Amino acid sequence: MVGTPWSTSSGGVILTVRLTPKGGRDAIDGIETMSNNRAVLKIRVRAAPSEGEANAALIKLIAKAVGVPPRDVSLVAGATARIKRLVISGDGPSLVAALEKVVAPR
Repeated sequence: MVGTPWSTSSGGVILTVRLTPKGGRDAIDGIETMSNNRAVLKIRVRAAPSEGEANAALIKLIAKAVGVPPRDVSLVAGATARIKRLVISGDGPSLVAALEKVVAPR
């Protein structure tokens, strides 16, 4: 694995996600290294990509996974693309710890 799909910033964490809409279930599938050596967090949601439903489901899923309210998760890039960038507001180190726990092998 080249790196992690998140980095701390002032006021939170920046997270890069590869979203699969209509994926059959809402789930975080772990970290994937893409062909350009960028690490992304693979996520699938049941919602369709129309009218922002998949993005809303993504925000809700990430918020629940790291233990913050959905209002603290914002989509800052990639609204219509498969690769998206999110900002999670809060304490950076504790958010990173929560993300590491989510992707840890069970």
